[in-house]
Amino acid sequence: METETQGKLAGRTVLVTGGSSGLGAAVVQGVLSAGGNAVVLDVSAASGSNGNGSRRAGFALDVSDPRAVPDVVASAADAFGGLDAVVTAAGIDRCGRLEDVAPGDWDKVIGVNLLGTASVVRAAMPWLKRSANGRVVTVASTLGLRALPEATAYCASKFGVIGFSRALAAETRGQIGVTTLIPGGMNTAFFDDREEKYKPSDPSSLNDPAQVADAVLFALGQPKGCEIRELLICPSGEDSWP
Repeated sequence: METETQGKLAGRTVLVTGGSSGLGAAVVQGVLSAGGNAVVLDVSAASGSNGNGSRRAGFALDVSDPRAVPDVVASAADAFGGLDAVVTAAGIDRCGRLEDVAPGDWDKVIGVNLLGTASVVRAAMPWLKRSANGRVVTVASTLGLRALPEATAYCASKFGVIGFSRALAAETRGQIGVTTLIPGGMNTAFFDDREEKYKPSDPSSLNDPAQVADAVLFALGQPKGCEIRELLICPSGEDSWP
């Protein structure tokens, strides 16, 4: 993918939520490898840049905090003189039956996955519209298309991301590009803190996040006026789709 995207992402600044781990970290690495600038927004992000002339900067942020998002996004844009793209890879889950998941935990999933997505995109919109080829890639899930039991919060948030993204694409038609990424299972730390019954039986069968990140870079690298509206990527044995 580096060869295909090198000229298309060179010098462009991509803001990635959840960029310290998993898919977000893979996207950051892909952007840097393709000659772009990467801005990481994450609760565990190291603040600042990696040194003089660095093409990577990090800002600590809980995307579910709507009061903090605008200022942090503005600081991120100032660090590179603007933003050309946003990838909303931050995501959490709290598994269990509706009556067994604490209300605060349930709300936090919605806050990070759905409201955080909208808050960051909203805050970045002025810079994206000024970019020569502003783009947004939202990260949904196959569980935004198919519901499973004991996943009410996650399904609600990811169904919401798909609806938000489709409406955003219609609203900003001709101004910015909007792609909804719909990934299946990826071999990341996302499952580490779950009870065994909620973990994949064979993590090795899941997609490498670097492979999914290649698809994100492909969407980001499209010429202005060419839109990839949705990308569904899953392991060949994925059981959460269709």
